[in-house]
Amino acid sequence: MNLGSSTPDICLFGEITFLEKLHIDMEIKIIENGSVSTPAGFTASGIKAGLKKSGQPDLALIFCSEPAVAAAAFTSNIFAAAPVQWDRQIIAAGKAVRAVVVNSGNANACTGKQGLADAQTMAEYTAELLQIKPEEVLVSSTGRIGVPMPMEIIRKGIDQAAAALSTTGGVAAAQAIITTDTRPKHLAVTVEIGGKTVCIGGMTKGAGMIAPQMRPCPPQATMLAYITTDAVIERNALHVCLAEALDHSFNRIIVDGDTSTNDTLIALASNLAGNPTIRIGSEDWQVFCTAFRQVAGTLAREMVLDGEGVTHFVELRVRGASCAEDARKVAEAIARSPLCKTAWFGGDPNWGRILAAAGYSGVSFNPAEVDLDYEQVPIVRAGQDAGTPEAEQVKALQGREIHMDLKLGQGRGGFTLWTCDLSYEYVKINADYHT
Repeated sequence: MNLGSSTPDICLFGEITFLEKLHIDMEIKIIENGSVSTPAGFTASGIKAGLKKSGQPDLALIFCSEPAVAAAAFTSNIFAAAPVQWDRQIIAAGKAVRAVVVNSGNANACTGKQGLADAQTMAEYTAELLQIKPEEVLVSSTGRIGVPMPMEIIRKGIDQAAAALSTTGGVAAAQAIITTDTRPKHLAVTVEIGGKTVCIGGMTKGAGMIAPQMRPCPPQATMLAYITTDAVIERNALHVCLAEALDHSFNRIIVDGDTSTNDTLIALASNLAGNPTIRIGSEDWQVFCTAFRQVAGTLAREMVLDGEGVTHFVELRVRGASCAEDARKVAEAIARSPLCKTAWFGGDPNWGRILAAAGYSGVSFNPAEVDLDYEQVPIVRAGQDAGTPEAEQVKALQGREIHMDLKLGQGRGGFTLWTCDLSYEYVKINADYHT
């Protein structure tokens, strides 16, 4: 599959793409069954350590043969999990990274000093097996909050994961990090930069407790995402690229409105592609950022499609706000509304709920200027019923994917957000999650 400058998919991942802005002639190619272990220098594995009662894979490992340039973003939740606290220190110090160890089945959050010690032990034990330094190992965890880590199981799992590392292990790693997800989510793409083929791979997990508000760590059910590349790139260039991609992907999704204690996005670059060094602001950097954002955007979208109990994926486009921030506030108010989400589940075109959510968002606008469309079908005009027969409105909401356009008529500010409905199954999954 080729994604060129005329491909609509690129435009899903931002208000204005780098391609549109700079008119770069480029082609992004999807690699069949690609993953985090596809870029040169990376291996990965996913194994069954015994953390999950289901017996499903639950521990993953990513390893880089070279000291990798690293950038990351983490949850803004004050109750940041122990692995997040460990990782923040390493990323802020600007150190190279060689490995990431990830477990599912236990979040290691709200576990106090012992949790911090366990996260460090995971890094130290992984480092010992791989013959690298503990500060070259990042740690991630996802699962139940407030439960001590079963470290004997973790150690045995890391033993297995280290022995299973391979260049094709990224698919197994993607399987091992999931919790309530129904399927693993991974991909890899290539793009030409400086006459060399650069590869970018990624994987993510997350189906519930999804409303990431991650903050990039500055150079100095949970959403976990990992992006690897063999590009030769300066650290600051990777950091800024990650920050921009974050705001056009993972920070634009809302499943249930909850922000996890463990949200993490990590990017690693092995510097093995042989391309001229990518520096911030250069045309090569813009090309790389476009491909990076494509990977992040695709993974983010897949998370919403695979949300807990989701039957409808909703792309909500708010336009005509006084500024982009106002458009974002309106979109988020609608996406977090239980009344809107349950209406989407039932295929009920109850547009009054959408207008009400926009009205209490805290953004000022003239109700008489508001228009709303479902799948280009007129629903509201000038703040009132557009007169479209209800049967046509209902029909517009029957697809697996629904596109809604809300126009406020106040200015040029816009924001696109990906969200979903709220179903019986979501309630059941989360009512039973702890017990």
